[in-house]
Amino acid sequence: MTNLPIIVATAEEVGARAAALIADGLRTASAAGRDFLLGCPTGRTPAPVFPALAELVSAGLDVSPLVVVLMDEYLEPDGDALRRVDPRREYSCIGYAERQILAPLVDAGGAPVRVWCPDPADPEAYDRQIAAAGGIDLFLLASGASDGHIAFNPPGSPRDSKTRVIELPESTRHDNMSTFPVFASLDQVPRHGISVGISTIVDNSAQALLLLTGADKRDAFDRIAAADDYDPTWPATAVKACRDYQVLADADAARP
Repeated sequence: MTNLPIIVATAEEVGARAAALIADGLRTASAAGRDFLLGCPTGRTPAPVFPALAELVSAGLDVSPLVVVLMDEYLEPDGDALRRVDPRREYSCIGYAERQILAPLVDAGGAPVRVWCPDPADPEAYDRQIAAAGGIDLFLLASGASDGHIAFNPPGSPRDSKTRVIELPESTRHDNMSTFPVFASLDQVPRHGISVGISTIVDNSAQALLLLTGADKRDAFDRIAAADDYDPTWPATAVKACRDYQVLADADAARP
């Protein structure tokens, strides 16, 4: 992948290009008889990717090697501990995967897809699981609009951070209100999440593709385009530290 940002007309074209890259990886993995690990964010930004991928499945693409590796999940109190939120909730990342990734692929005739998600009872096991599988083949990434968070990594996240439980800052929770309109007020947004770390992304990914769509991502586009390496004040710049990366944006995100 070239490291210069690619700018296309619409979010749908961003989704189609990302789906085509996933399809290429799946074909390579299928020919080699191995799994294809796809790191996945949830929310608005990756939403156009999966209908486009389902179209390719309808045309004969084999998704049986696909393993969806989720980046994060909201947590809620469970006595003195924290647990993942109910997947039936609209904002659950596991629920998102079931409804917006798996269901369209199965409906298009694809094989059932495996989904991984970190466990708050043993966060560090997620990094070991990913490493034992040979790492992420392609990590789809997205950036928070107001603070550049990536997964739930807030500004100030160390470059060597691993999967961990995070207390979500107010800026991230505000962004999540736009992502999930079911949140009518900030008080309804969970205060904790479990998230892959910056190292989890950078050191375990063969390729990384950062997607930016919509006018609210113009600051993110400018910050990421200007970065030479990881800048902890804008965590989504982690893409610039990946060994093979691409930034893919629509015209609304890239417009000055």
